[in-house]
Amino acid sequence: MKNWQTKFASDFGTETPIMGMVHLKPLPGSPLYDADKGMEDIIETALTDTRALNEGGVDAIQIENQFDRPFLKGEDVGFETVAAITAATEAIKRETKLPLGINVHLNGVNQAIAIALATGCRWIRAFELANAYVSNSGIVEAAGPAALRYRSFLKADDKVMIFGDFHVKHGSHALIEDRSLEEQAEDVETSMGDALIVTGLKTGSAPSLEDIQPIRNAVSIPILIGSGLSYDNLDTLLPAVNGAIVGSSFKKDGKLTSLIDAERVKKFMDKVRSIRTA
Repeated sequence: MKNWQTKFASDFGTETPIMGMVHLKPLPGSPLYDADKGMEDIIETALTDTRALNEGGVDAIQIENQFDRPFLKGEDVGFETVAAITAATEAIKRETKLPLGINVHLNGVNQAIAIALATGCRWIRAFELANAYVSNSGIVEAAGPAALRYRSFLKADDKVMIFGDFHVKHGSHALIEDRSLEEQAEDVETSMGDALIVTGLKTGSAPSLEDIQPIRNAVSIPILIGSGLSYDNLDTLLPAVNGAIVGSSFKKDGKLTSLIDAERVKKFMDKVRSIRTA
């Protein structure tokens, strides 16, 4: 991949992109799927959130099956989920010109690559690219070895970036507790991740500046915040990283289950732009 600053500037229009999340309602095959309302309701809700993110001025949008709980792992994520996310993504593409990305819970990395390539999305998120952790769904193992080969098989190396978490939220990392955060960050880079994602302990919680700084010194790939970036901590955290994926902070009252609030997004992005030009 070309120099990442050039790549980010080309794909996102900035070297520090803010990617707003569209959390799809429960999809077919998941326990909370509403068959009476069907895909039409899922897509319409996704378009409502997309319009709000557009209006608020984000740089990009990530689409994910946030409410398919409890999540299946990796290869267990089924065809029905891939089909539904693909259908929603195609609808969102018709609503926005913003760059799009895909995250398939839980660590459905090959599925995300396939969706991204088919729909023209620019990146995917992998919760565990290297090593392993214990999630609510069991042990989640490294997706990187298979994913890098699959992306190459699809001839998508220059089309789909892989952003890899480490020490990801909602998990126990006792399996690798004998290794430092810096070493684990280096593992993501060694696994050929195009960017590294840092998170807090759960959805909506931010990583600490004390953790980000040594990680910054350990890797040469861009670092993105994957949870917890808010209007209140922007001044502290955004200058320390190369962008962020933002979900709860953009929603009405900051609640995960609410719709995107365009005014909250606009206020957030106005502050982002002031920090970028400071």
